[in-house]
Amino acid sequence: MKKETRSLDQLVSAQLARWHTRQAAQKKMEEEKPKPCMTISIDPGSGGVEIAKRLASLLGMDLLGSEIIQRIAESSEKSEEAVKSLDEKETSKLNSWLSSLFATQHLTPDEYLRHLTRVVGAIGKYGNAMLLGRGAQYILPRETTFRTRIIAPLDMRIEKAEKARNQSRKDAEDFVLKMEYDRRSFVEQYFHRDVTNPLDYDLVLNTENLSIDAAVATLETAFKAKFKGM
Repeated sequence: MKKETRSLDQLVSAQLARWHTRQAAQKKMEEEKPKPCMTISIDPGSGGVEIAKRLASLLGMDLLGSEIIQRIAESSEKSEEAVKSLDEKETSKLNSWLSSLFATQHLTPDEYLRHLTRVVGAIGKYGNAMLLGRGAQYILPRETTFRTRIIAPLDMRIEKAEKARNQSRKDAEDFVLKMEYDRRSFVEQYFHRDVTNPLDYDLVLNTENLSIDAAVATLETAFKAKFKGM
């Protein structure tokens, strides 16, 4: 467990370093609009993570997994560092925007959610990022975000987990159902939304009869269509 924690901390530090390095270059392009972001909500076992990896590489986006976002949000120090690195001049405006967000969406005002919202909001202002999970689709503005949900039938997802994790059918089913429950509960607790509601997304993709390549191509086409000219 300690080894995994150190590895995750290293990933977080590396991402923060990339943002900090790019800040100087970003200042030179202040007059340009930031590139749009993409959020991906994933049913466990649907192949969404692999799709996201390939798509992020194809579009040249930063890929931020839920673990990285979670770790940044859990640490006051890293949250402040992330916001400063991403958008140093916009911190005061971001705080004002955050207060408005809490008032209009009735979010639970605890410290974790405050850090999460500030960091995700700063990422959105910086642009060109793909965020997995953590309710990012409810934080970033619709106008500059392509919101995707990737789903698949439960039996198919359990079968994939069984093979990928080399588990028994029962253990794979327990794993998929627990992860699915945890993700839905997180969204319900903090955002008071149903993560399965298709109206909260620009595109819901069912991978039952789609290959990884086909899913990536579909999302790439849809993303570019929405932000044509940006």
